[in-house]
Amino acid sequence: MTSVFINRIATAVPDFDIHNKFIEYCPRLLPDKRSVKVFQRMAERAQIEHRYSFLEPHLDEDNLDVEGFYKNEAFPDTQGRMQFYERFAFILAKRALDQLDLSDTTHLVTTTCTGFYAPGLDHQLIHHYGLPANIERTNVGFMGCYAAINALKLARHIVRSEPDAKVLVLNLELCTLHLKPTGTLEEILSFAIFSDGCAASIVTAEPAGLEIQRFNADVLPETEALITWRIGNQGFDMQLSGKVPGIIASHLPLMMTKLLDGYQRSDIAHWAIHPGGRTVLDAVKAGAELEEHHLTESREVLRKFGNMSSATIMFVLQAMMNNPKKPGPGLAMAFGPGLTVESILFDLKG
Repeated sequence: MTSVFINRIATAVPDFDIHNKFIEYCPRLLPDKRSVKVFQRMAERAQIEHRYSFLEPHLDEDNLDVEGFYKNEAFPDTQGRMQFYERFAFILAKRALDQLDLSDTTHLVTTTCTGFYAPGLDHQLIHHYGLPANIERTNVGFMGCYAAINALKLARHIVRSEPDAKVLVLNLELCTLHLKPTGTLEEILSFAIFSDGCAASIVTAEPAGLEIQRFNADVLPETEALITWRIGNQGFDMQLSGKVPGIIASHLPLMMTKLLDGYQRSDIAHWAIHPGGRTVLDAVKAGAELEEHHLTESREVLRKFGNMSSATIMFVLQAMMNNPKKPGPGLAMAFGPGLTVESILFDLKG
């Protein structure tokens, strides 16, 4: 059976660090002083220092962004947000893709859950980079933070069936387009975590980089309402329950044998955990019985970039590929609607 590798990962973020501005502005969207105090306390503990957006922060404390995308008392409707996504998605994709050699690309897999238009981003990429008009294209849509793992599943299937294939995988999210004019504390807290980013990967049978070994997916019982992402009249409506970390921590001990699939914990040299937030990483640390050093790359990505939904796990894997402490087996995990746990066993080559 053909072995499959992620040969290279390139990443990019928008121009503007909007994290501090969001933290300053968002309390005005909350219904009462108690919620504001909780928000401020949780934001201080989030272990996030930077999040990026195409929205330039306004110097005036009463306004969020320079362009007025989020006008006070007049936040954009879903159409306006999708127009913004269409305006900037290709710009961000290009920043990542310009770092890669796209010659001889045979397949294109894209993932996103924060914006849609047609003809879409895939068509723009084909036109701009001169990719073959008959390139095989697949869009993995609306799967949330674990979508990159599903895209890699597709890429692996393609290469195993067509060993000469060169699959380009693009994960792109503009999460900051979906802030609500008013919301619950949980809703506003979720937008103190999410940010924008893009990752592009080359997957082939060439034995270089990170070898994809096996995948696992589990949907945890009776958790459907904990993470939801629906299209509303004023953007996409995120529900991210504060119960998620506790559920992850309680279920992981029962799942580890399946996730490790023959490995012992001590065999795993690299733990690539999707940094859905500080409490999610803390939950994985507890549930999987990890040491703090196992989460170094995940916490660093969270600190530098926040949660970029589907692109985030690829930032973590890129950090491991660019600065490997040592070659060896790894386990990647991401979480999303379902509540679903998606994982990859991989081997990082020296």
